Amino acid sequence: MKTDPRATDRRTRGTASRGETVPTVPPAPTADAVDVTALLERGRTLATPVLRAVVDRLAPPMDTVAAYHFGWIDAQGNPADGDGGKAVRPALAVLSAEVTGAAPEAGVPGAVAVELVHNFSLLHDDLMDGDEQRRHRDTVWKIHGPAQAILVGDALFALAGEVLLELGTVEAGRAARRLTAASRALIDGQAQDISYEHRDRVSVEECLEMEGNKTGALLACASSIGAVLGGADDATADALERYGYHLGLAFQAIDDLLGIWGDPEATGKQTWSDLRQRKKSLPVVAALAAGGPASERLGEILAADAKSSDFANFSEEEFAARAALIEEAGGRDWTAEEARRQHTIAIEALGAVDMPDRVRARFTALADFVVVRKR
Repeated sequence: MKTDPRATDRRTRGTASRGETVPTVPPAPTADAVDVTALLERGRTLATPVLRAVVDRLAPPMDTVAAYHFGWIDAQGNPADGDGGKAVRPALAVLSAEVTGAAPEAGVPGAVAVELVHNFSLLHDDLMDGDEQRRHRDTVWKIHGPAQAILVGDALFALAGEVLLELGTVEAGRAARRLTAASRALIDGQAQDISYEHRDRVSVEECLEMEGNKTGALLACASSIGAVLGGADDATADALERYGYHLGLAFQAIDDLLGIWGDPEATGKQTWSDLRQRKKSLPVVAALAAGGPASERLGEILAADAKSSDFANFSEEEFAARAALIEEAGGRDWTAEEARRQHTIAIEALGAVDMPDRVRARFTALADFVVVRKR
């Protein structure tokens, strides 16, 4: 395909209908012994009590709204055991502390700070994108209104800085600088994402830059922040950030596949969710850049969609037809291969870091998990 000459080893893969596994690359066998579920749960278990205590600092009703967003209470204020997300970022933050020989607990303030920034972005993104569902529940703006979604998002962002800076150490200051830079990149990425929705064409390079900002930057920070808090030098932190950045691109590539072909029962979002929002995600951009009859037809349809006043009322069949054209033009297979390529680059970045073998295996296992997930 013409979309990206850097991509290699493009083999034709079988297609899957909605609800089946999105085409991905099998995980590398090097981390077979690692229990990824336990690794994710460790990050969640260490970070959640501190996260809850920090959120409790918010003034009413923001504390209640935030608790609903995190899944700790339901819409009526009753205790709930909601889906708190995959917890990849907390897992990476506490794992990165172990690179330096520190206990995983040393990375908890970083894990909490990153989670606060991540959830700030989710609250605002859901409102900007008009998403009514997240993690199988109504989004905050849908339940509590747009104003609360904005205010609580802002408050979480402010708390992230507090969590780090109140440590009062040199390492905390270094970590805060990295988190601030990642947050700015994340916001840049969201701005790019919104602007691309109103353009007929976006290049693959532009899309990768946007996704590197929107997803890669914060995962890069999560992968290094615990190490920074543990006293790692800048060279070590930078290498871990490279791992996280490319892991973020792999993560987003899979998200883009799920955003079109994912099973709503697994993703918690509407069918064809990214197509409904006119997102220029990787499968769409790659398909438009591929050339050929399906690519040209897709371009014509999407250009007409941008001018349609009835787009919100399109039927399931109309979105399904667009998804079929993206797949026929090669956008689905190309995106799966791009996830593999970014996964490989992420693993290679770990080679520059001296760390215990068990810690390296866990980083590898988390990367493998990213490219085989269904939600």
